[in-house]
Amino acid sequence: MAAPGTQLKSKRPTCPSCSKPASLCICIRIQNPGLQNKVNISILQHSLERKHALNSARIARVGLQNVTLSTVSDVKFDAKFMIHLFDPGHDSGSGQDGEKRSDFYQVMDDKADGFDASHVTKGSKEPVITCSIGKYGIVTDISIGNVWMPHVQWKRRLSFDKILASKVAVDDLAKGFVVKKLQKRRVDGSEELEEVEEFEVELPPGSVLLFPSKNALDVDGLKAMDFETKNLIVLDGTWSKARRMYCENPWLRFLPHLKLDLDRLSLYSEVRQQPKAGYLSTIESIVYALEEIGDYPEGLDNLLGVFESMVGDQRRFKNERLSRLSSA
Repeated sequence: MAAPGTQLKSKRPTCPSCSKPASLCICIRIQNPGLQNKVNISILQHSLERKHALNSARIARVGLQNVTLSTVSDVKFDAKFMIHLFDPGHDSGSGQDGEKRSDFYQVMDDKADGFDASHVTKGSKEPVITCSIGKYGIVTDISIGNVWMPHVQWKRRLSFDKILASKVAVDDLAKGFVVKKLQKRRVDGSEELEEVEEFEVELPPGSVLLFPSKNALDVDGLKAMDFETKNLIVLDGTWSKARRMYCENPWLRFLPHLKLDLDRLSLYSEVRQQPKAGYLSTIESIVYALEEIGDYPEGLDNLLGVFESMVGDQRRFKNERLSRLSSA
């Protein structure tokens, strides 16, 4: 409670759309908000990234029409994932699309060693995969549903590698799936733990993860496999946070991985550490990926200009702080 005669300092107003302070709102800097992107963007945002001054996912949310965002936090105690198929039919092993998908995963193995509620009603069908994950992606338990029992080598030690080795499982997943994460958290700072739902993410057919793993292909590689990208999943966070998100969400391995062969410095390299050339901000990655895929609505480059102005704001504040310190 404020002392008598004092006045509480009011919280500075923020923009409800971009969550930036009103004086730094980026919405007015975007020339054509809500650009019609044909490839949907699904952002998995680290929980510590949302309020970061240089978080660029906000530009994508305001600047592009087809964008979804799910918040992802680190696993501290235990997390459980449940995966349901869009259409768990028994004809999974047949069909041209399934064959193409299997070919894609065969290439990955050789190199490495819009969800509709009408498809799946929550709780109406058993999950095809249920797994528990500890810190840093350690799998503590994994099981599969009856529909895959005859097709996956599960009797000794079930693993994600064995699921990926099953053509039936791979073809089923290619038709789309939804993944739900349950996370254990402390109750009001006590030692007691409760299980809460953190997210439910829908992965329609044509989903691809933008991540430079050793198995990742470039756009030409995907096209050579006759794979049409319809939904681009992007991890939003520092590179260390993104790597941890990848490890702690092993279901991402069920998606083809896309890499961008770009040898350029990020626009934020002056104010935020960049491990090496080609490691870009979220909005840069989205814009360059859409460009390579061929989804290039007019005005897309303006989003990079908006990000550059955000970096300019941060650089100015940094210089002002250094100036005040030197003059103190």
